[in-house]
Amino acid sequence: MFGIYLKRELGRRKKAALVIAMGLALGIALVITVNSVTAGMNQAQDKVLKSLYGLGTDMTVTKAQSAPKAGSSQGPSFKFGATSSSSTSQSTDRVNTQGGQALASSLVTKVGTQKGVSAAVGALTLNVTKVDGSFTQGKAKSSTTSGSSGSSQQGGPGGGGGTSSTGAPQVQGGGANFNVNSYSVAGIDVTNQTLGPLSTSKITTGKTFTTAQTNAKVAVVSKSYAKTKKYKVGSTFSISGTKFTVIGIATPNSSESTIDVYLPLKQAQTLGDSKNKVTTIYVKATDSKQISAVKTTIQKNISGTTVTTSADLASTVSGSLSTASNLATSVGKWLSIAVLIAAFLVAALLTSSAVSRRVREFGTLKALGWPSRKVTRQVVGESMVNGLIGGGLGIALGLLAAYTVTAISPKLTAQLGSTGGGGGQGGPGGGQGGGPGQQATSNTLEIALNAPVSLTTIALAVGLAVTGGLIAGAMGGWRASRMRPADALRSVS
Repeated sequence: MFGIYLKRELGRRKKAALVIAMGLALGIALVITVNSVTAGMNQAQDKVLKSLYGLGTDMTVTKAQSAPKAGSSQGPSFKFGATSSSSTSQSTDRVNTQGGQALASSLVTKVGTQKGVSAAVGALTLNVTKVDGSFTQGKAKSSTTSGSSGSSQQGGPGGGGGTSSTGAPQVQGGGANFNVNSYSVAGIDVTNQTLGPLSTSKITTGKTFTTAQTNAKVAVVSKSYAKTKKYKVGSTFSISGTKFTVIGIATPNSSESTIDVYLPLKQAQTLGDSKNKVTTIYVKATDSKQISAVKTTIQKNISGTTVTTSADLASTVSGSLSTASNLATSVGKWLSIAVLIAAFLVAALLTSSAVSRRVREFGTLKALGWPSRKVTRQVVGESMVNGLIGGGLGIALGLLAAYTVTAISPKLTAQLGSTGGGGGQGGPGGGQGGGPGQQATSNTLEIALNAPVSLTTIALAVGLAVTGGLIAGAMGGWRASRMRPADALRSVS
């Protein structure tokens, strides 16, 4: 009887049922869209953080760069020897540690033994500044200069000697022309490559380091740097007179690589004159839920260090990704709540209004012996069906909106700022940036936005549909339960 009556009543009131269902559908569709876009924002942010941290890395341990002493030089200096040649070219490399003050390698073991730490790996980040100088017309005296990446300076023609950025004379009786280029180098622990800078990339050409190459003169270079320098597997290059052979090309798993060249840790320590030193310790916790507790433990037991988690790094991400994420989580959330409340109220009011127009019907049923609970059950049943129809339509609309966002894949930019322990951009232990005295460059990544829909979101939509139906049914049922058989007689004209 209940099912037959329910089917008949819904068939008679198709327009009213459709209006109620569509109101709920729009609210539910908006919730699905906002949830899926927010999930996409979180995934995009995770990609950005992984490009900084490394896959599986939960936190990094660094030490802030100490303040320079008064009167000390802030920029790297380059000294070219005297020559009597009318035209000569010279080249020199300046290697500086980057990403904070160096830490003793023994701290890697100490961090690894802390409670809650699953693994710890050290890395040394360097900035190599290469200067190529050309001298002409006369005798060049010993000169010192400093500059930034890609700069060049020339002395005046015909004996007008140039000056460096520090004010020291470059050449007397002739001219000088030099170019300064810098790139980033990371020394990694080749025995554990699952943590650290190289873990964010995959080897697409050649091969990666073997555990036996702890002090080998081999290198893996990033795809973008290899393209710029026209390097391929087997190519060689030199840093401070040490020749390295390229054994692999690394392609980032997401976004752009913040490191140009990867070397075995011991080789990087030798180049940077940092024997048994690292600039960053990459840490993996035994349980992701205990990251905060592990951070506190490390800071308590190892003084003078800065422990940075992914949550700390997330606050340094700016650009359109950050703006869109804030809109999705704040404005989108409250907009969804407001629309849902409005949809529930509209459904409740329309159901109550429909019950008021059925005074004769419900009054007659009560006169025939229907108890109030049976009438209420009938109204709630109709509202539940309307709610489920609205839920189905809402899920379909929400999935369509999420699919549209994924198909369009709008591009979002993320600008990565530095954190407490790092000296360069791009977070601890990585990123592009100059050595001391140089202007650090901002690393901007471009991320394609997706809008994944999870089963949890679908379950939430079903729950909202049921809730909307119950609210509307409760309002209509309360109105119907107050009707009396006499109301039906008074409604007869």
